Amino acid sequence: MRKYTSLIILLFWLGIIFFLSNQLASSSNALSKEVTGIIVTTAEVINPDTDLTLASLNNTVRKNAHFFIYFILAMLLMDYLRYRGKIKPRNIVFVFLFCVLFAVSDEIHQLFVDGRGGQVKDILIDSSGALTGIGMYLPFYWLRSSRKTSKNVIE
Repeated sequence: MRKYTSLIILLFWLGIIFFLSNQLASSSNALSKEVTGIIVTTAEVINPDTDLTLASLNNTVRKNAHFFIYFILAMLLMDYLRYRGKIKPRNIVFVFLFCVLFAVSDEIHQLFVDGRGGQVKDILIDSSGALTGIGMYLPFYWLRSSRKTSKNVIE
């Protein structure tokens, strides 16, 4: 059951990425500005002397969104593969290549959306997010696997 749940969540996340890429430039920018506004307002509450502004922070929020979206994608794909069996080195390479190719296709897709454009820099940010997601997932996977192995040895 977990394998199917993991697959559904993965497919849902891929759909979210497609949906966000399919937004017109004006809609995408409005969403980014809304998120950035929340961050700026929160920062001002915490530190009233902050010099953060919507204009200065919006691009940073947009680029961080790229990173974290692919960070999560890599972790979801790793999790799905875990439920299908042991994660082997070739699975890790597959996850990274899948994320990079999906990022490339995502940027190509944006070339056909009004006001949007594909950027190699975004692919690099997406890829680094995926690599970080894989790197963060593996220690937890190995820890969990070693606990299961030691439990089976003890029993």
